[in-house]
Amino acid sequence: CKILRCNSEYVAATLNLRGSNRNAAYCNALRSYSHCTRKTARTCRGDLAYHSAVHGIEDLMIQNNCSREGPTSPPRPRPPAPNRQGFKSLDTCNYEKSFLYKHGQPPSYQHCAAFGDPHIRTFHDDFHTCRVEGSWPLLDNDYLFVQATSSPVAKGSNATVTSKLTIIFKNMKECIDQKVYQAEIDNLPAAFEDGSVNGGERPGGSSLAIRERSPGRHVEIRAEYIGTTIAVRQAGRQLSFSIRAAEEVARAFTEEQDLQLCVGGCPRSQRISRSECCRGRAAAETARALCKEMLPVEDVYFQSCVFDVVTSGDANFTMAAHGALEDARVFLPNAEKLHIFQ
Repeated sequence: CKILRCNSEYVAATLNLRGSNRNAAYCNALRSYSHCTRKTARTCRGDLAYHSAVHGIEDLMIQNNCSREGPTSPPRPRPPAPNRQGFKSLDTCNYEKSFLYKHGQPPSYQHCAAFGDPHIRTFHDDFHTCRVEGSWPLLDNDYLFVQATSSPVAKGSNATVTSKLTIIFKNMKECIDQKVYQAEIDNLPAAFEDGSVNGGERPGGSSLAIRERSPGRHVEIRAEYIGTTIAVRQAGRQLSFSIRAAEEVARAFTEEQDLQLCVGGCPRSQRISRSECCRGRAAAETARALCKEMLPVEDVYFQSCVFDVVTSGDANFTMAAHGALEDARVFLPNAEKLHIFQ
């Protein structure tokens, strides 16, 4: 039933009627309205809006002395079809531009991070400290797979740190070949596994690029074709991971892909209370003083720093929390969510 289209065409035709021929133009619009309702009569038989429009037209024609036969309003010009060629020239491998073109507004973004012992900040701003020894997926969706491998921070220790990261950028027809990035402690390469620094020979190959921000310490991977930026860092004897992903990309997964630390945080059985670390008063006070220098706000980044310095005995862990906070400052769409307090 297309009665709403008839209604909107009638409203558009009568919106700016003025001058001496106003009545004739009004009758033309009513005849067009009547003609439109007759064309959609079969599909609108049980529609209340249709029946009220038909009765309304009858009344208005009588009130304005309009004859049933006569000229009608010229049809409204149709909006131009989207310029497909124009869209192609915008570059389909630039997610932000193509999203803006399709939806008329920029995309929404989400942020996740894993650092230190490991601490997980999820896409939903939940914050967990995890045991998670072995390999666990941080992300597993239609575009990206990210796996973190954890090992004990010291022999016999309950605390673990990320010792290896594997990031797979899945094949995307127009834009990139599948690319794999792997980092391990003391090996933070500024290239993908195959030695390349971009998405390959495809037309949109440059929409995936890797660059070294600080040799052996900080690598950034930009995936413009999915509106995503990833930072991988090493601080002390641990790796950290931060991501800013387009919301649509972060949500592109099925029920089978349900274990993702960035989405659901750590499973309950793997969560550690950060207060467990700090029973030794002197060690905790020293750690607090060290962390306070780098992290003046006593939020979860500060608490994580204290926990990590106490459990590992390594002052370099202050850099892990500081790096994660700096990434969050750059990646978070909403600056008010930067600090989380628990």
